Amino acid sequence: MANKKILILSGSPKKNGNTAALVGWFSEGARSKGAEVEIVETAFLKYKSSGCASCRTCQEIEEYECVIDDDAKSVLKKMVHADMIVMATPLYFFGPSAQLKIVFDRMFSLYKWDNKADTMKTPLKGKTLVLIASAYESAGLAALEEPFKMTAGYTGMQFKSLLVPNAGESGEVNKIPGIREKAIAFGAAA
Repeated sequence: MANKKILILSGSPKKNGNTAALVGWFSEGARSKGAEVEIVETAFLKYKSSGCASCRTCQEIEEYECVIDDDAKSVLKKMVHADMIVMATPLYFFGPSAQLKIVFDRMFSLYKWDNKADTMKTPLKGKTLVLIASAYESAGLAALEEPFKMTAGYTGMQFKSLLVPNAGESGEVNKIPGIREKAIAFGAAA
C-alpha cells in the first residue's frame, strides 16, 4: 500500500459526527500501511451549481473534467489521480448526503460516451471505490450502497464498503464495541 493515493470525500456537515470518526479511523489504518490520504469535506466546498447541470459540454472536450469552475472541479481532478476514492456519508432518507451527492453526480464529467459506437471511456477504470456509511438504525444501508456498487461495476472499479448500522446519533458510533478497530483494519487492508 506504500505510496497508494487515497482520496476521501467526507459527506457529513458535522465535523465531529459518526462519519468523521469513521473517516479518521479508516485514515489511521491506511496511513499505517504507508498510504497517502487526503480528506475533502464536501459540505464545505463552494459550488456554482447544485449538481450536474446536464450541459454535456464535458462530452465535447478532450479533458476528463467538469466545465463548471468551482471547488467540485478540483476534487474531480483529484479523483483522476487517486488510486482509491472513498466516499463517506451518513444515511439521509435511504441515500447519501446532498453534500456528497453533488460531487457524485458531477462525476459524469469523468466519462466519455460514444453512443453510436456504444462505448464508454473513463480514467476511473481500474481504481477502487470505497463506501463508508453509517445509519442511526439498521434500515436503509443496502439501498444507500447500491448506487455506489453499481457505479463501480459499470466503471470497471473494484468496490468495497464498510456499512455501520445502529450507529446512533452524531458522535455515538464510538459506543459500538470494536467499531474503531474494525474501521482501522478496513483502512489498513484498503
